[in-house]
Amino acid sequence: MVNFWTQLNKPFFCLAPMDDVTDIVFRDVVEKVSSPDVFFTEFVSVEGLSSKGRDRVIRRLDRNPESQKPLVAQIWGKDLDAYTKAAEDISKMGFSGIDINMGCPERGIVARGFCGGLIGNYDGVEKIIEATKRGANNLPISVKTRIGLNEVITEEWFSFLLEQNLDAITIHARTVREMSKVPARWDEFRKVVELRNKISPKTLIIGNGDILNFRQGIDIAEKTGVDGIMIGRGIFKDMFVFSNKEEEHTPKDMIDILLFHLDRYKRDDMKKPFNILKKFFKIYINGWDNASYLRAKLMETKSPEDVRKILNNIKDILY
Repeated sequence: MVNFWTQLNKPFFCLAPMDDVTDIVFRDVVEKVSSPDVFFTEFVSVEGLSSKGRDRVIRRLDRNPESQKPLVAQIWGKDLDAYTKAAEDISKMGFSGIDINMGCPERGIVARGFCGGLIGNYDGVEKIIEATKRGANNLPISVKTRIGLNEVITEEWFSFLLEQNLDAITIHARTVREMSKVPARWDEFRKVVELRNKISPKTLIIGNGDILNFRQGIDIAEKTGVDGIMIGRGIFKDMFVFSNKEEEHTPKDMIDILLFHLDRYKRDDMKKPFNILKKFFKIYINGWDNASYLRAKLMETKSPEDVRKILNNIKDILY
């Protein structure tokens, strides 16, 4: 099996795993308009995959086999046997790799010792990585994490992770406690790169946090030496964040993309509540005269069909 991480040109770009965002539908939309080099799923509970609610949880691992880009399944949890079983399942589903979430700052999850709550739990993390590898059938394993729990411990934490023989590590350059309330510390990227060069030269380092466009990502990679850039919330400010072209996109262009999003939502028979779909409206309906009025009208709709009717009427005017 070819390790896709080793085949990427540097610096490469990734769309960050985001809950209720990076599902099969939105990934298809992003791949159509401005595709990164690597996609990640939403994060999936390993305990959930082993529970009676598996059928509901596993929908987070829906994937489009026609996609041409590597897709990494991100998992989280604490039960070691569940990690092994989840990795076994994922290895049979056509994914390109497995990523372990060690950075989500949601308080309830952290308080239970999951995700960001794993930072500093060296014995537990080592066992989780080992358990995941046991079931992964040689799929590459990566970790997405932060620079500390309540305080910055970059050297200590990443030195430990680099000793675990991981294929890639993504650094969100804030602590768990800081969430996204302070500017990302991009200088920490360089520290981890220097550690990597000494401890585990083959491990790829990916920088994440406050990176809002392609050019900025290239600049940060050049200055810090990271191999890749991960962009998350930036996609909500610029749908074309992964494009190296400077192009103007008209309201008609953006409405067409939203209509494509609605088509994919219907095609994949999404079980998510319609209100979750509404969070995407601000990506497409933004930045032109009366956009806020149109967006407000769309937020009042009760179904995708209602949205389509409004957009088709608007298109008649715009076209």
